[in-house]
Amino acid sequence: MIFVSHQLPVNVPGEPHLTQQNVWDGLVLKANNALPFVPSMTFCEVTQRYGDTVFDRDIDFRGDRFTERITLEAPHRVVFTRIAGPVLGTIANEIEGAGDDLQLRFSFALVVAGVEGGSDAEQAYAGSMTGDYLKAVAATLNAMRRLAEDPAAVSA
Repeated sequence: MIFVSHQLPVNVPGEPHLTQQNVWDGLVLKANNALPFVPSMTFCEVTQRYGDTVFDRDIDFRGDRFTERITLEAPHRVVFTRIAGPVLGTIANEIEGAGDDLQLRFSFALVVAGVEGGSDAEQAYAGSMTGDYLKAVAATLNAMRRLAEDPAAVSA
C-alpha cells in the first residue's frame, strides 16, 4: 500500500488571501468538477448522487478511468474513495489550522492492481503519484485564489 500525506500553506505572500470558507467552497467545486483544479485529469462527471454530501463520479486520471465515491465532511474534509479502477483506496483533502495559518493537507492510501506491495515498482508509482498530487494541490490552491479574485474565473 502506498501512503503519502503532504501539507501546503493556503495563504502565501503576494497571493490573494483565502478564508477557511473560500477553501471549503473550492474543495466542493473540485469534488463536483475537478477539471479546472487538477491538470492531470482529462474527464470528470458526477454519475450518481446519494444526498447532499455523498456522490459518485467517474474520472480519467493519468490515462486511466476510475469511479470515486465522494464524501463531503463540511467544513474541513473531502474524502475520495476509489471504488473502481486500477488503483483503489482513499484520498483526502483536509483544511487544517485557522486564520492566517490555514493549511491544505492531501493524503492518500492506495493499492495498485498487479503491483506487489513494497516492491520497486510500487515505490516508483508512489513517487510519480506524489508528484502528480503535489501539482494537483498547488493547482487547486491557485484556482481557489483566482476564484477569490474573480468568481467567474473557474467554472464549476
